[in-house]
Amino acid sequence: MKKMNKGTVGIGLRSPHYQDVLSSLPEVGFLEIHSENYFNPHSQNHFYLQQIAEFYPMSFHGIGLSLGSSDPISKSHLNNLKQLVDRFQPALVSDHLSWCSLQGNFFNDLLPIPYTKDAMSCFVNNVNQVQDHLQRQILIENPSSYLEYKNSEMSEPEFINEIARQTGCGLLLDLNNIYVSATNHQFSVEKYLDVINDQAVQEIHLAGFTKKLINNDSILIDTHSTFVSTDVWDIYSQYIKSTKTDAITLIEWDLDIPPLETLIEEHNKAKRIRQYIDGGSIDET
Repeated sequence: MKKMNKGTVGIGLRSPHYQDVLSSLPEVGFLEIHSENYFNPHSQNHFYLQQIAEFYPMSFHGIGLSLGSSDPISKSHLNNLKQLVDRFQPALVSDHLSWCSLQGNFFNDLLPIPYTKDAMSCFVNNVNQVQDHLQRQILIENPSSYLEYKNSEMSEPEFINEIARQTGCGLLLDLNNIYVSATNHQFSVEKYLDVINDQAVQEIHLAGFTKKLINNDSILIDTHSTFVSTDVWDIYSQYIKSTKTDAITLIEWDLDIPPLETLIEEHNKAKRIRQYIDGGSIDET
């Protein structure tokens, strides 16, 4: 597996782009995959990953561990993830601050958890179990949200910081998710970022959202289906400037997937921002 450079910028690898990536080998710093799509070693996805991973550093991003659930973590899911990670040795492995299973039933969504001490204890135990099984650190991504629990005992960034402190996990900071949640719940992005432990952040996600009108009220939905918004680019620039973070950056686009060239253009925009703020060039080789 190729080495991941600090501060580098990458794109999500999606199936419509397999052939284009292999034929053109675009100059991006890394590729990120959704882990669950590659569990089957005999699948077409796995076949292409074997070829593409020879040329790029990789980040493996999961959506199915259900770390916030009171259900036991699926042993088959965890074993499949370990086999994939052991085979490809990605630079980073991540999942979400969410849950998606209840009494053995799995839901096709990343559901929010209450920010309570009991929920934290459950989440911490699950993260520790995963890290012990994988024998490596994982990253936890902050969610986008559309409702809030009345019984939460702390803020989201406080909850996330404490998980990182207790487990030693890293953080995947999705700036679009923060903007979506802040707009929906009317809190300050700046105050959120003031609280988050920058030293634990190892990866940043940038994506696009969709605005919906529900009962004459507008709400932002984290759809990953369009360009990064101007506001989120501004947040990204300010965060890089204020923290001097060397976290890697991902352009995430999962629905209405555009031509590869469009992703490269968004990638290049993030790269230019980093280069301008860092005052130098980023080595993408």
